[in-house]
Amino acid sequence: MEGSRTKGRTTIEVGADGVALITIINPPVNSLSFDGAKGKFSGGFDISSFGGVQGGKVNEPRPGFISVEILSDTVEAAKKPSVAAIDGLALGGGLEVAMACHARISTPTAQLGLPELQLGIIPGFGVVCNFGILIKMVTGTQRLPRLVGISKALEMMLTSKPVKGEEAHALGLVDTVVSPNELVSTARQWALDILECRRPWIASLYKTEKLDSLGEAREIFKFARAQAQKRAPNLTHPIVCIDVVEHGIVSGPRNGLYKELESFQELVRSDTCKSLIHIFFAQRGTTKVPGITDLGLVPRRVKKVAVLGGGLMGSGIATALVLSNYPVILKEVNNQFLQAGIGRVKANLQSRVKKGRMTQEKFEKTMSLLKGALDYESFKDVDLVIEAVIENVSLKQQIFSDLEKYCPPHCILASNTSTIDLNLIGKQTKSQDRIIGAHFFSPAHVMPLLEIVRTKQTSPQVIVDLLDVGKKIRKTPVVVGNCTGFAVNRMFFPYTQAALLLVEHGADPYQIDKVITKFGMPMGPFRLVDLVGFGVAIATGTQFVVNFPERTYKSMLIPLMQEDKRAGETTRKGFYLYDDRRKAKPDPELRKYIEKARNISGVAIDPRLAKLPEKDIVEMIFFPVVNEACRVFAEGIAVKAADLDISSLMGMGFPPYRGGIMFWADSLGSKYINSRLEEWSKTYGEFFKPCAFLAERAAKGAPLSSPVDQAKSRLDDANRLDPVNRTCPKLWKIYCVGIWSMFFIWWPNPGL
Repeated sequence: MEGSRTKGRTTIEVGADGVALITIINPPVNSLSFDGAKGKFSGGFDISSFGGVQGGKVNEPRPGFISVEILSDTVEAAKKPSVAAIDGLALGGGLEVAMACHARISTPTAQLGLPELQLGIIPGFGVVCNFGILIKMVTGTQRLPRLVGISKALEMMLTSKPVKGEEAHALGLVDTVVSPNELVSTARQWALDILECRRPWIASLYKTEKLDSLGEAREIFKFARAQAQKRAPNLTHPIVCIDVVEHGIVSGPRNGLYKELESFQELVRSDTCKSLIHIFFAQRGTTKVPGITDLGLVPRRVKKVAVLGGGLMGSGIATALVLSNYPVILKEVNNQFLQAGIGRVKANLQSRVKKGRMTQEKFEKTMSLLKGALDYESFKDVDLVIEAVIENVSLKQQIFSDLEKYCPPHCILASNTSTIDLNLIGKQTKSQDRIIGAHFFSPAHVMPLLEIVRTKQTSPQVIVDLLDVGKKIRKTPVVVGNCTGFAVNRMFFPYTQAALLLVEHGADPYQIDKVITKFGMPMGPFRLVDLVGFGVAIATGTQFVVNFPERTYKSMLIPLMQEDKRAGETTRKGFYLYDDRRKAKPDPELRKYIEKARNISGVAIDPRLAKLPEKDIVEMIFFPVVNEACRVFAEGIAVKAADLDISSLMGMGFPPYRGGIMFWADSLGSKYINSRLEEWSKTYGEFFKPCAFLAERAAKGAPLSSPVDQAKSRLDDANRLDPVNRTCPKLWKIYCVGIWSMFFIWWPNPGL
């Protein structure tokens, strides 16, 4: 099924047996698959068509204008039998077309699923006609339960996880599994067998044998709702999906079709749908870097990679590389450290074996890609080196001087530093053009984000090469500029500082964490500090105070607690108390530390903050983050606001259904955010003062995410860095700020 790269079409070929072979030639579109390459049945509809619906440019069919029965029965009620031959992907609308056929033949590796909930909608096959009418072939929520049963259908839809051919056969979703070479011939014969009554002519919409009794079904729906509300309390579309399935089971499939259509039309215009579709495109846009990826450069092949440092980060990076079949050299300073590093990689892979995600044979093959080294002799043929040692400037400078001597001239020299100036790291070398930041987030083999940090000297070819490696190791790479904290940590340093400011002025820290978690974050700022550890938090906070003194809030609360040997989870005492299972509970003693910090700061309690509404808590925590994100964008550290959205999601755990930090801010409006920050700055000081970029956008009523004139991007902003620090300070020591990402987040599967 290989066709034009620019235009899709459908062909029909009638064989000597009288069977018509209809081939959908589907070039890459904005569907739920990466592309429409050969071997993929259908990845679903073009998601960009939603933009017209959401913007009011496309009309939905009015009741009675287009018959739902005609649309849904086009395939199923036809007078000739149809058989779907599925290879590769059959997702979303692709699977719905297949389910409307009278039989489905699959290859073992085919993937079948309904991932629409990742976009804030429910399953249903939608297309946009040329005459401006949205035609919705409603079937997804109605046919799947009748083919695989209610429980499995709900699981597939609510998790958006596809099943492979063999499992699909066991479930009843496909009728048989054959090799790719036999697929078309088997499907042709199956169609003839149906026509000649040797096989049953099945209309899946009316199957009932897989349905539970009404009483059992109601219990299943009740349980599913409880689970959906527990896992995603801020989302309504999972509940709507369950409601639509139940409606079809209770009231019949035809009524279910109308319910699905009605619900789809409401959901496609929802804020959640708009946010998730924005994220869908933003994630795919991170690899498009103006002035870099539009130069026509072809990524060079990286055949061997070396990782310096076998600690938690280094071993995680090595794990990510060998999982993608890269031969890796892991270097350490002595054999004890080396064996410990190799042991960590081994443990990471064994965890996958225990979870059933890797066979023992695959484990052994993957481990064979990893070699240890205590010197640079084996670095003569490496194409990429990733340094992941402790955050020590002189150590890194020495390492990069050595790498320049031992590595080939084409080798990319990357550092996993969280914040250290890359120009400083490469100061003693003559290879600044191939020095680049490769900032992974912990755990490196799990977290999806990779910050690619470029300097003014970094070669475009090196950036293109690292983008390619990032994609191959299944990361979402975001190219950012070289500055304090890069993008993620720079944006979010006000996150904890805002929380400390509120607490010292009278707010309840546990209420803050509760509200921020309710907003959708994996954890609140105080729970996060406990997880990271007070040592890292103090080192990080100190450096931001040094580099951004005019807009940081200086609190003694965490240092005071550390003096009493409270360091967070590791000591089982921080802002919370922790039991043997690391379960957190509030600590009554926290109040005395707050009072002591308040006395040192000379801050008076503001009675209004003690009774602060949830909305105000969210805004006072996140608007300073938005403010800093505006500075990052204005300075050209990020080339697109959408890159900051992806960074906030994948690096910090910002809820994807809110669209990312800048998208969320634009949903509230630059004028509103600016006015609130101005109001708070008059009461609580410079920490809340809006930057010039935000004030300018607010004055114009312009979105924060509209493109920045890069020629004028470094605004003359008194609230920003002073002239010395504007490009990045030369002398600073910042210890790991990748701390923000040490937790799992819900994320739409990029593999779909």
